[in-house]
Amino acid sequence: MLHPVPHPSKKRAAVLLSLSAVAAALASPVVAAPAPAPAPAPAPAAAAALRWSGCATPRYPTLQCASLKVPLDHDHPAGRQISLALTRVPHTAATSQGPLLVNPGGPGGSGRTLAGFVASALPKDVAAQYDVIGFDPRGVGRSEPALDCGAGHFKPVRPDSVPLDPATERANLERVRSFAESCQTKHADVLPYVGTVSAARDLEVLRTALGAERLSYFGYSYGTYLGAVYARLHPDRVHRLVLDSVVDPGGVWYEDNLAQDQAFDARHKSFLAWVAQYDATYHLGTDPASVEERWYAMRTALRSAPAGGKVGPAELEDTYMPGGYYNGYWPALAEAFAAYAVREDAKPLVAAYERFGAVEPSAGNSYSVYTAVQCRDSAWPRDWNTWRADMWRTHAKAPFMTWNNAWYNAPCAFWKTEPLQTPDVTNHDLPPALLFQASEDAATPFEGAVAMHDKLAGSALVVEEGGGNHGVALSGNKCLDEKLAAYLRTGQAADAACPAQPAPKPATATRAVPPSAGGAALHGLLGFRG
Repeated sequence: MLHPVPHPSKKRAAVLLSLSAVAAALASPVVAAPAPAPAPAPAPAAAAALRWSGCATPRYPTLQCASLKVPLDHDHPAGRQISLALTRVPHTAATSQGPLLVNPGGPGGSGRTLAGFVASALPKDVAAQYDVIGFDPRGVGRSEPALDCGAGHFKPVRPDSVPLDPATERANLERVRSFAESCQTKHADVLPYVGTVSAARDLEVLRTALGAERLSYFGYSYGTYLGAVYARLHPDRVHRLVLDSVVDPGGVWYEDNLAQDQAFDARHKSFLAWVAQYDATYHLGTDPASVEERWYAMRTALRSAPAGGKVGPAELEDTYMPGGYYNGYWPALAEAFAAYAVREDAKPLVAAYERFGAVEPSAGNSYSVYTAVQCRDSAWPRDWNTWRADMWRTHAKAPFMTWNNAWYNAPCAFWKTEPLQTPDVTNHDLPPALLFQASEDAATPFEGAVAMHDKLAGSALVVEEGGGNHGVALSGNKCLDEKLAAYLRTGQAADAACPAQPAPKPATATRAVPPSAGGAALHGLLGFRG
């Protein structure tokens, strides 16, 4: 998900945040206009007991699988049923703290594999106390029906994302309009029921099916918003609530996407400064501004001569965007950049695109759900002139991915399913929640975590000072991981700060991703754009 900055003049946390600075930020008023709270959620339809069967993998030998029937329309629980695909790593301790649901974000991310990862990454005594439950939200992955609005939407080479002439703009508009129309044609019966509130109500059906008095929830990225909406609907059913890399609930979703554009531009500049730091390896120059000029020169050259017939400007942005999510990818991205710009060898750039940017077949499903959820959750501008003005204004300050991100979300300008009103997730009835946030996160900028912290009374915010990765708990930062484990044991937490992990070093092999004590494994599950 992506987001416009409500206050472009406001600097992000560019310096390391002291605890006093965090406290001062928390004391500042939240400027988002208040939205109505969701209507009280009715009791979910009675759910049959789940039947778990073994689906072990070599990595996760105790993994189990099940499926759950939920109403397509929760307001008509006796009507059409759909299914959610579930996984579980069962607790082993004599006393259990109940289910811990985990979600990797998106929207559109599959959470089935995340259950095994979280259960294995937590300290053994903590994991033993929980049934760690992964799930594919409605429409996702192995849940049925699974959305897939149109094959080939990201097939290279796409038109340049920056519409420097009317023909390029028309070509991009035709792509996104066609995708929106395809979604409507294929899934008109389902689209009104694919959204965050419906997904949150599914979680309550799941809680009932698990036979649990309360549930715990651990969500990354978009998963933080899903968790906050569930908690607003059912605060008395929450045992623990962990939100990592937190969505700004006041910007869902058009404004959140614009804000992300500026944050990603800053993160891309950090990558280029890192490349300049290692000029002895990459030979692209020691001045970050000069290195940036060479990156944009590469982008310009690819407009007329796409690398390998696959990598034009739009695909180049797709390739380098993952570096904004996780700096463990920087060495491989820098090597591809250097090969093209210094050695005039395009093959590593094509390989980097295929590794980081190319859309896999399953992404047709995840992008379809992403679009369906975001377009349904809240109102988007329907006048393309509004988009055009906002994007050019933002592009002038943040050229790295503003237009790429615009086209990613632009089907919402042509979406036929009526949007819902965004719920207010303000909550005074929860047990203390725990929030994790890197101060320089690009995908969910820091201000969003402050806003969510303010809305969840009694919550604690743990800041990774100077960190820029998206998804920080269970990625190898010992300080963060200890606070997560302590919270899951006791339910107690306090505002705190942890130092960021060191930046990576250049890799010794082109395809290597330097290990970040679990960071690469986690970010492989979280994916990009979510």
